[in-house]
Amino acid sequence: MFHESFCRPHAPPAARILEVGAGPTNATSAFLSTLGELHGVDVGDEVRSNACLKTASVIEGDRFPFPDASFELAVSNFVVEHVGDAASHLREVHRVLKPGAHYVFRTPNLWHYVTLASRLTRHDVHVWAANWLRALPRDHHDPYPTVYAMNTADAVRREAQKAGFEVARVDLVEREPSYGMAARPLFLAFMVYERIVNATPKLAALRANLFVVLRKPAASSFRS
Repeated sequence: MFHESFCRPHAPPAARILEVGAGPTNATSAFLSTLGELHGVDVGDEVRSNACLKTASVIEGDRFPFPDASFELAVSNFVVEHVGDAASHLREVHRVLKPGAHYVFRTPNLWHYVTLASRLTRHDVHVWAANWLRALPRDHHDPYPTVYAMNTADAVRREAQKAGFEVARVDLVEREPSYGMAARPLFLAFMVYERIVNATPKLAALRANLFVVLRKPAASSFRS
């Protein structure tokens, strides 16, 4: 759903695409590479092993090694929750996008029970619980530390406006729970939650993820 419904419509033919937080070879990179020329940035060396990227850059902080107006689309998938300075992050994405281009991202919603539990526990506890609840193997990559600086719909709109973006779309989405894989009773309980919050728009604020589309205005006076 994220790839097809949110990313594909905003990629013009033969687009130059930037994946922010690309990491090693993964399903998002594989999909984006079918839409155009894919470049990736990340804070970890593992991005250099991503076979889907034309170029892979390791960065420190928020500065990307590209000139202004370099890309027709920027995408990040479960990355924004790790960004400490949302304003600087969005200004840099805005800088490297061409006028009229979009930044599409998926990130956890702060008001979902999983995100709240993560925010209220130490990172080492979060690492253990996250991998156990998803029934992941012991050698699976541990979750990165989370900040949740821009993980509500209101925060997205506020920070996007400050960075010079137009908010094209903010959807709150609850899918089948991956955090119930450790035990059947957990999975059933989380499935009940999923059915309840999807039953009415009034409970949308409690859904798991934010699916966001931001647009850099075609004629923008904003300076990054």
